[in-house]
Amino acid sequence: MKFSDLGVVPGLEDALALDGITEPTPVQIQTAPVLFQGRDVFISSETGTGKTLAYLLPLLCRIDTTVAGLQVIILAPTHELALQVQHQIQRLLQHAGLSIRSQLLIGDTPLKRQLEKLKKKPQVVVGSPGRLLDLIKMKKLKVHTVKSIVLDEIDRLLAGESLVSVRAIISSTLRERQLIFVSATEQKGLVGEAEALAKDLVKVNAKFSPINPDIDHFYVVVEERKKIDLLRRLIHAMQPERAIVFVHHTERVEVLKSKLEHHHLKVSPIHKDCTKLERKQALDDFRKGVSTVLISSDISSRGLDIKGVSHIFNLDLPGRYEDYIHRAGRTGRAGESGTTVSLVTQQQVRVIQKHAGNLKIDIRERWLKEGQVVDPDDFQ
Repeated sequence: MKFSDLGVVPGLEDALALDGITEPTPVQIQTAPVLFQGRDVFISSETGTGKTLAYLLPLLCRIDTTVAGLQVIILAPTHELALQVQHQIQRLLQHAGLSIRSQLLIGDTPLKRQLEKLKKKPQVVVGSPGRLLDLIKMKKLKVHTVKSIVLDEIDRLLAGESLVSVRAIISSTLRERQLIFVSATEQKGLVGEAEALAKDLVKVNAKFSPINPDIDHFYVVVEERKKIDLLRRLIHAMQPERAIVFVHHTERVEVLKSKLEHHHLKVSPIHKDCTKLERKQALDDFRKGVSTVLISSDISSRGLDIKGVSHIFNLDLPGRYEDYIHRAGRTGRAGESGTTVSLVTQQQVRVIQKHAGNLKIDIRERWLKEGQVVDPDDFQ
């Protein structure tokens, strides 16, 4: 099947071909007819299967370029995901030659500059719920012409303070607008919350497994105080093309950066205290190969799509299996294989085994011996 068979306009199909994307994925095939009809939809599909394009392509095709007003709102729980989506939109529009205006609206960016750009009347905005709601309340973001609202990574958006902002944004638009919920997991609570906001909800479930089966998962048991040294030795032994190391806290990012650089590893850090320019520089360096290791707090586990990420290292083990999915999903994307390694204390073995059971995947223990990662069964 071709993208044109789904109703995608030739310009966008040509833009995709420039990135080597010539055939739609299952989630894109299942989602397109529903979105072109303007219906509310819950899109559930594992990471790396093309969910972003699944909603972007039909929405961009439905933009009325003769209307100089906002038609699509895309909500994201993190600045990184918003930046990623905006980057993909701009790349598509540039290569497709479509006269559609898109604007990023997130915090950590001067409000005055955003207000100036809003005068150009973008037809698509991508941003965080807090900043968008502020602009709506200021009456600087006119939403009466909005036709579609996307809630990307709804497990984060439909929880806590974000949920209040999301509800307020939806309530500020006309009732006939379309709601699109996107998630890599399908929890009953999420579906219920989505159905409360959209009564006639179509569910598209394109998941074949909770996580890409081509990802190899294992864990190594180590004392907490020895984790960083073991990580360094694992990176040396496995020689990843590109690796992302996940930690819980910002302070941990900077400590780890210093210690890995001491051993001559090329490292880029990214965390909540980074400025927008610092985040961009870190990601650009990682994409271009200037650095081979990206150290990140959990802010980057969602929506980050970088080609060639061969390894994920959990220096700090995520407590929820949903977070394990999002971290592991940064590798093994678009049909590629990958490896996810978790460094765990003896007390955390039970947690990683519980993750394996919930996800129905095999996460085995391995050892690092004489510079080689080995299976303990080989020594029995």
